[in-house]
Amino acid sequence: AGAVRAPLSGPAEPPARCVCYGLGRFGRCPAARYQLAFLLLLLDELRVPPGRCALFDPAFSAREAAALRALGLCLLTENEEGKHGVQGAATLFYMVHCGKALYNNLLWSNWSPAALSKLVIIGNSFRGIEERLLSRILERDYSYIAKVLKGVEEVALPSHPRYLDTFNDTSVHWFPLDKLQELSPEVWDFVEEPMYQDCEDLEIIRKGE
Repeated sequence: AGAVRAPLSGPAEPPARCVCYGLGRFGRCPAARYQLAFLLLLLDELRVPPGRCALFDPAFSAREAAALRALGLCLLTENEEGKHGVQGAATLFYMVHCGKALYNNLLWSNWSPAALSKLVIIGNSFRGIEERLLSRILERDYSYIAKVLKGVEEVALPSHPRYLDTFNDTSVHWFPLDKLQELSPEVWDFVEEPMYQDCEDLEIIRKGE
């Protein structure tokens, strides 16, 4: 948890709240339980009250939802598909091993230097996404990830032999305002909502499914 706090100890505003997507079935999956435990450690380390952390995963069972509420956490009532605006508050998004479309949707929902500078994302490495995808597919299907690569700072979580499968390819991402303001003004003019009509491998459960 301290490894997450370190890169956020500079001029960036510390997160005041948290949103967690894609935690998974922690009632029967050890990796998901480790991720939940790490989330609770993060909230404590960053001094974010559990009541200011909201979670959503369409796979949660009724018992898992009850367990999260018993821990003092909140549950989002509908599938936002990652389209959650920060609304002026510095926000940590905990999205370990989520689909690329969720990250892309989150960026679209906060597509301005002022809003993005208040985001911290713990999730799949953006650099790793760039390396694994053909550039034309990244720019076509996940254009907001592609456009923000020059405006993001990224630090990989320290590896631990016990949790290699749980947190592999996971990084802390944040968006310094000065780096965002250096991007071309044209970058901010395109704000079309992502639709993924030509995406062959959409790693997201859509609203209503």
